[in-house]
Amino acid sequence: MTTMTEGSVREFKMPDVGEGLTEAEILKWYVQPGDTVTDGQVVCEVETAKAAVELPIPYDGVVRELRFPEGTTVDVGTAIITVDVGGPAEPAAPEPAPAAPERGEEPAPQGRQPVLVGYGVATSSTRRRPRKAAGAPAQEASAGQAAPAAAAAVQAELNGHGPADRRRPLAKPPVRKLAKDLGVDLATVTPTGPDGVITREDVHAAAAPQAVPQQAAAPEPAAPAPVAAPAAPAPVTYDTARETRIPVKGVRKATAAAMVGSAFTAPHVTEFVTVDVTRTMKLVEELKQDKEFAGLRVNPLLLIAKALLVAVKRNPDINASWDEAAQEIVVKHYVNLGIAAATPRGLIVPNIKDAHAKTLPQLAQALGELVTTAREGKTSPAAMQGGTVTITNVGVFGVDTGTPILNPGESAILAVGAIKPQPWVHKGKVKPRQVTTLALSFDHRLVDGELGSKVLADVAAILEQPKRLITWA
Repeated sequence: MTTMTEGSVREFKMPDVGEGLTEAEILKWYVQPGDTVTDGQVVCEVETAKAAVELPIPYDGVVRELRFPEGTTVDVGTAIITVDVGGPAEPAAPEPAPAAPERGEEPAPQGRQPVLVGYGVATSSTRRRPRKAAGAPAQEASAGQAAPAAAAAVQAELNGHGPADRRRPLAKPPVRKLAKDLGVDLATVTPTGPDGVITREDVHAAAAPQAVPQQAAAPEPAAPAPVAAPAAPAPVTYDTARETRIPVKGVRKATAAAMVGSAFTAPHVTEFVTVDVTRTMKLVEELKQDKEFAGLRVNPLLLIAKALLVAVKRNPDINASWDEAAQEIVVKHYVNLGIAAATPRGLIVPNIKDAHAKTLPQLAQALGELVTTAREGKTSPAAMQGGTVTITNVGVFGVDTGTPILNPGESAILAVGAIKPQPWVHKGKVKPRQVTTLALSFDHRLVDGELGSKVLADVAAILEQPKRLITWA
């Protein structure tokens, strides 16, 4: 997203690097004012609610200004860097002066302006009327001017630049809520944001003058000092020596919103089963020695993932989502297997695309790449979209089990607890066996208890007898 400013300077605006994201935090600048940049060169790294992304500049030039320091959260569509691309700006083409201007001959815009979600950037609707020939009758001149003026007015309103009383002010939902809370009419606010968008500062500025007339209208006390106004509540104090306040942003902000939305939208049911996985653990050790898995990471999660894929194949209705708007259940005929990963940036859930079609070695390779990418903080937004069912391995923290919350848009999530040696009745005798507890949470709107129980029982049966991976698959 670029905008031409004075001379040969271009502004590079914060793009939407995900689907519908509204802001991003600048993590690091790779350039400084005065540096020369080339088309495609990475100039900064930003963190969205989904991932950390590097932004390339789309043209050659010299950096003139970095608009924001590192650590600043910037709205999508806001200019973050200006670059002197060299050479004079392209002059506007001179307008012809025909006797009767026609709308169809209006010059085309030089380029498509970037748009934000919910509104567009309109090209200017102002047009210079051609001069009339000398001595033309006054009535003809006025009639010739009336039609273009009316057309320009209509086009201006369509572009969002019409009369103030007939267009809706441009402002984001949080800004509208702020205006409502402060009692500010957005139609009376002068916008200062890009493309005529009203910002929070604009609302506060509009609210400040309103306090003066309200105080002046009240009967003033005899004392001349205007001390009658109620004092603002004292700010809440915190023990900074013993408390640390961390801004909620990025992945943490997105995770919080997703979990709250999921927990209070989908009615969760969680079922548990404890299973002897001794044979699965033995198979893991055997696969580590298999040449087909040379260089691949083989662990219990690999076989648990395969077990869940087989269970989904046997019970395909579990692999679905609820479409509230259309009042439909959407059954997926593919499995994008999500793996919950704890990273330094927070919890993320990338998924393995078309996991159902992968062989065991291919699944092992995909799991290894997913985990490595997540730990390095390089997971792309696309890798975290489109999941259908998820696994969360809380056992790596020594936890026996949990009640996982569904990933938004999915109907089931499997939690795997720690695998520990426990006393277990095996072949009529109590013996130490490798045992774990599985928990399956599902959306009770579309998954009945019978279906959820069958899926969980199938996963447990496969882990108890891994040969079922062959017989059932």
